[in-house]
Amino acid sequence: MNGPLLNSPSVGFEQPFEMLQACHERVLQRLDLLERLDAHLLSHGADAQAQGAASDLLRYFDLAAPHHHEDEERHVLPRLRAQGHVLLADRLAAEHREMHAGWLALRSALLSVQCGQTVALSGNWRDWAALYRRHIEAEEGDAFPIARAASGDLERNAMGQEMAARRR
Repeated sequence: MNGPLLNSPSVGFEQPFEMLQACHERVLQRLDLLERLDAHLLSHGADAQAQGAASDLLRYFDLAAPHHHEDEERHVLPRLRAQGHVLLADRLAAEHREMHAGWLALRSALLSVQCGQTVALSGNWRDWAALYRRHIEAEEGDAFPIARAASGDLERNAMGQEMAARRR
């Protein structure tokens, strides 16, 4: 795990759909970090690098990911439903719940690593990461284009302002 662990994309709330996609990039970076952490634990144990990676994963999936899912629940899924894409919206909402449950299973192992304990990552993390990747593909390929097309400039502006306000 040499070099910078993450390069975060930068975009502002004035472009809310681009912000959601930038969040997806950060999620994908964390999923890659999780995979590297799993391999690192096998060869190096819960050393300082592993502890730092676990801390980053905990911080992201405890704080940023729930905000991101709430953004989608408030702003994307209602637009999908309004455009007649109820099944897609329901599927994405169900996946949010499934991803949250998977995170809780993985979280305890990461807390142990953060404290310097070498443990196997638990909670079928590979299945969880695969679900996250498929979910992102569905949102970016289907959901976001539909929701964006159903939103005018004023709606997107209000959306971005609301997203920013919840993070203050």
